[in-house]
Amino acid sequence: MPRFGMVIDTLKCVGCMDCVVACQTENDVPQGHCRDWIVTELRGEFPTLSLEIRSERCNHCDNPPCVTCCPTGASHVEEFGKTVQVTANMCIGCKACLAACPYGARFIHPDGYADKCTFCLHRVKEGKDPACVSVCPTRCMHFGDLDDPKSAVRQLLASRKHHTLLPEAGTKPRVFYLT
Repeated sequence: MPRFGMVIDTLKCVGCMDCVVACQTENDVPQGHCRDWIVTELRGEFPTLSLEIRSERCNHCDNPPCVTCCPTGASHVEEFGKTVQVTANMCIGCKACLAACPYGARFIHPDGYADKCTFCLHRVKEGKDPACVSVCPTRCMHFGDLDDPKSAVRQLLASRKHHTLLPEAGTKPRVFYLT
């Protein structure tokens, strides 16, 4: 069974937001909310500065605090792909998962349930990439099985320096940023 993850090349991302629009369109994300977003981070001190542009979303962590704190089991790890998902009709909108997520990746849908990136699991089950990956004009986003040594994501991680967000949180995120 695959364990899906995402690899994003920060040297190729230009922050065009095509991924954000594709997600909103594909998943009918309510206006005023988003399941993914663009972050720009300036590092260093003048004159040695570097700028990282990256697309962020739910990290589908291996150790997801949003799942362990959910009182109803609505937030769960899906068997297929080991992704973190929310069963909307089981969610009571208590916001415990919003408080537990160190990445700010969740919001309360206007219908009253916690919502977030699903890695477009409905597309992945059809053999397609998530919408954000499929529309990226710079092809900076890659999706695949982190446990398959032949997958593009594994090979990219083996060949380039990379980081995750907030590794000190201990959640073991599965979205990686190539630097």
